[in-house]
Amino acid sequence: MRRPVVAGNWKMHGMRAENARLVEALIEGADDASCEVVICPPFVYLWETGRQLKDTTIALGAQSVCAEVQGAFTGEVSAAMLKDAGCRYAIVGHSERRQLYYEDDALVARKFVAAQAAGLVPILCVGETLEERDRGVTEDVIGRQLDAVIAVAGVTALARAIVAYEPVWAIGTGKTATPDQAQAAHAFIRGRVAARDANIGGGLRLLYGGSVKAANAAELFGKPDVDGGLVGGASLKADEFLRICAAAT
Repeated sequence: MRRPVVAGNWKMHGMRAENARLVEALIEGADDASCEVVICPPFVYLWETGRQLKDTTIALGAQSVCAEVQGAFTGEVSAAMLKDAGCRYAIVGHSERRQLYYEDDALVARKFVAAQAAGLVPILCVGETLEERDRGVTEDVIGRQLDAVIAVAGVTALARAIVAYEPVWAIGTGKTATPDQAQAAHAFIRGRVAARDANIGGGLRLLYGGSVKAANAAELFGKPDVDGGLVGGASLKADEFLRICAAAT
């Protein structure tokens, strides 16, 4: 049985006081959640948020990670540093990192490996742009992104990872893939992995990330291959995020 996961990606939002109030509300409301809840604040708030989450059921995650172990990489944060700050998860390959910062499949794969080597669970993001969907190459794109990681880390590494399908055309746009579109992409991902290892493919937790809201969460999460969500803007509103968590249970 795959345990549902709901991860909140705060992106570059929040300040100390409002973060503290948000986390307090999430702790109070998520205590009885039967899904796994993860929140990913900006780097500068990880330590403080982590201290607030200590001895709670909510896990701490990072929005990205450096592929290098240490060294002269100004502005970067290593996986070991994230682990030391209390993180259990790290997002790798988010569409905004791929598009805005030109992170290619090879770099994403290295980040995936670096995260696992430090004891973090990578949340690997894959997904297509609107132009790619319109050209009918969604599965080609997702397959290429998955294969790049498998080629470097091996399929067994996915047993210690989560994959998030995020159609790029639905990130921050208010548009959402239909439940059937999400299910089709998730079924493809699971089948792609299962073709290499049936047990790992069957147990792989797959999140949908693309304008997930309380209003659409239950229908999305009701699909057999959708195991939860990677939530953006809605994770900044405690009531909304908790309703999404409730839908995942």
